Amino acid sequence: MTVTIAKTCIPLERWMLENVVDLKDRPDTLTFDEARRMADHEAQKRLKNPMLLAWYDGRRGFFSPNVECCEPSRPAWLVYAQSRGAQCTITVNGLDYVFLYRSTEPDSA
Repeated sequence: MTVTIAKTCIPLERWMLENVVDLKDRPDTLTFDEARRMADHEAQKRLKNPMLLAWYDGRRGFFSPNVECCEPSRPAWLVYAQSRGAQCTITVNGLDYVFLYRSTEPDSA
């Protein structure tokens, strides 16, 4: 997975997210890898065969995928995931960590 320092001029805001599940755990010490495991586990509960489309590490300013687009009101990585059918957005500790998933099963929501 490519890790890129966020170059987006558009800061992430809560209102931009759809179908959000909020998780909280150790706000001062939780690492990205721990947050990812939590989000993966939650996505497994909510979707059939979830696939991670995009993620954002707000603490370090990293995101993936590293894409560019013309959407003027949302970060490009978020537009990428939402335009590819993200069905579940999992936030961990507010906007510290954000993960967007979709099911790989046909006709599942």
